[in-house]
Amino acid sequence: MGTRPVEGALARIEELRGLIRRHNELYHTLDSPEIPDVDFDALVVELRDLEAADPDLAVDGSPTSSVGGRALNAFTEVVHALPLRSLDNAFDLDELRAWSERVARRLGEVPPAWVCELKFDGLAVSLRYEDGRMVQAATRGDGRVGEDVTANVATIADVPDELGSGAPPVLEVRGEVYMSKPAFRELNRAREAADEKTFVNPRNTAAGSLRQKDPAVTATRDLSFWVYQVGEVAGDGGRAEPTGHHETLRWLGDLGLPVNDRAVRLTNFDDVVDHVVAVDASRHDLDYEIDGVVVKVDDLAIQEELGSTARAPRWAIAYKLPPEECTTRLLDIEVSIGPGGQATPFARLEPVFVGGSTVAAATLHNADQVGMKDVRPGDMVIVRKAGDVIPEVLGPVLSERRAGSVPWEFPTLCPVCGSRLVRPEGEAATFCVDRSCPRQVRGRIEHFASRGAMDIDGFGEARVDLFVTEGLMADVAGVYSLDFDRIAGFEGFGETSVQNLRDAIDRSRQRPLGRLLFGLRIPHVGTTVADQLARAFGSLGDLEAAGVEEIEAVEGLGPVIAASVHGWMHDRPNAGLLDRLRVAGVDPEASVPDATGVPQVLEGMAVVVTGTLEGMGRDEARDAITSRGGRSPGSVSAKTTALVAGEGSGSKLAKAEQLGVPVLDEAAFARLLETGSLPGQ
Repeated sequence: MGTRPVEGALARIEELRGLIRRHNELYHTLDSPEIPDVDFDALVVELRDLEAADPDLAVDGSPTSSVGGRALNAFTEVVHALPLRSLDNAFDLDELRAWSERVARRLGEVPPAWVCELKFDGLAVSLRYEDGRMVQAATRGDGRVGEDVTANVATIADVPDELGSGAPPVLEVRGEVYMSKPAFRELNRAREAADEKTFVNPRNTAAGSLRQKDPAVTATRDLSFWVYQVGEVAGDGGRAEPTGHHETLRWLGDLGLPVNDRAVRLTNFDDVVDHVVAVDASRHDLDYEIDGVVVKVDDLAIQEELGSTARAPRWAIAYKLPPEECTTRLLDIEVSIGPGGQATPFARLEPVFVGGSTVAAATLHNADQVGMKDVRPGDMVIVRKAGDVIPEVLGPVLSERRAGSVPWEFPTLCPVCGSRLVRPEGEAATFCVDRSCPRQVRGRIEHFASRGAMDIDGFGEARVDLFVTEGLMADVAGVYSLDFDRIAGFEGFGETSVQNLRDAIDRSRQRPLGRLLFGLRIPHVGTTVADQLARAFGSLGDLEAAGVEEIEAVEGLGPVIAASVHGWMHDRPNAGLLDRLRVAGVDPEASVPDATGVPQVLEGMAVVVTGTLEGMGRDEARDAITSRGGRSPGSVSAKTTALVAGEGSGSKLAKAEQLGVPVLDEAAFARLLETGSLPGQ
């Protein structure tokens, strides 16, 4: 009898170890977690408690003493000079205070200061600089062996190729590669427009983007980086070494490395607790995802004295912010039809406040996901919303399922037009096959008029719905043949609003070719591919005349994209649509800058635009930069040539001033576009 509890505990321990290893592999190595972080953390806590209750059951190699996952065979292995350890977690304020008390007991005194940093939700990476130049970048892997991702990291604008003066002969830094919320939204918008599968969250997208075999793909993903720790250092670079962690962060920033500006140094642990609470309350104000606050002892000598366990340092802890999940009633499962005809199931919910906003609907992705999760109308379901990520139904609360509940079945007919819904063999998505379906028509027109495409002011969802319903337009070419006399008779359309709409449509006729190609929703053609095609062919006519091999030869494109573009151009209805656009005066040949006629004065330059400009829109400014051979990334880094700052400039302006990046007003920007010279040159 006396052995049964131990045997039961041992069985559960082995089960937990297997589960944790599997989920570690899914999260750290394959970037495809199956459970929320809160569930994984609960498994680790349970295993740690069982091992602590009976130390005889603990073994070397347990997941509680290991870090991350193994390296993938697709990349060369890198053995870290110093281990990249993980962090212990605190899940509530009492655990956070208990950690500070353990630190004080171990030292015999309270540390003089603490540093609080945001815990970014990305991928841990180590960068190695020798004589001021980056020579290697590696993922954390299992903490001892990672993956060589040097070529991919080199495409990240935030990462400097060279450090500023004062860098030691060897400097290894640790940090986080992440994808900002705006970059994530833009990437998914482009993929939706190209009828490609969208990504679920920024963290997994960043990790997957960094592990692309082709660095050119990584370069299109708009990744960012923050450094937060020093690893190996050899030599002093001619200056005294910092004595505290907060001072170290300033030093790294002086060298040109990107350092998050929200790290704070506090001398009272009550202030640390208050800071953590404040971060939790304001997490949705950030344009990047965080899942906690890292608290560190500031003094580096005290860090050395405290040391580390096999898995984590004793001088730091990660306070995990409360998970953004809740339960609510699933009222019904409905199906929406996208611009490309994709039929997507979504949940109608009893409104609930979660993740910083009230949620009344959540995605269910596709028929397979509904079946796998087995969620049914009437169920109590778990809903998760992290920041700006689309709300998602995680699964049902089975203990509260109503008697007589039956599984939901995907409809066979389009809920909008009644046409047949088809699921192509080998695909997860289901489609309405009728291109004249009103929802598809509206969606294509809305996309065509959107800011990233033809940018037609006053052409939002409500007006598109009105014009299509009234028979004024049936496709995107109909934008240019609207009956403004009829529109003037509609409620809410006065003389001024009608004229404004007419002017906005007229302006759109001169949009660049890349904008038009993106606006046409050619499968697999997002903004990046559209611009590549525009630069390569220069005119719509030349692109139409190109063969599959010519399109495939464009750098960065492949056979799938080439076949899609060629097939779309030679589809009879699409060819007719293009002819009607030409007749309407949409002349991309005239509106596309000719690479031989526009001096490439900005070649090799990276010019960031922020704030509101008086003379041109921000998108027009970016087009002006790229047409002259430059790049216009979304963030400021040490690689930025200049920042164009309009009214309302914020964090990007502060970052530019911190890094010493030249800041241009509109007059200086105009001179730069004309001459390629910065003020003072």
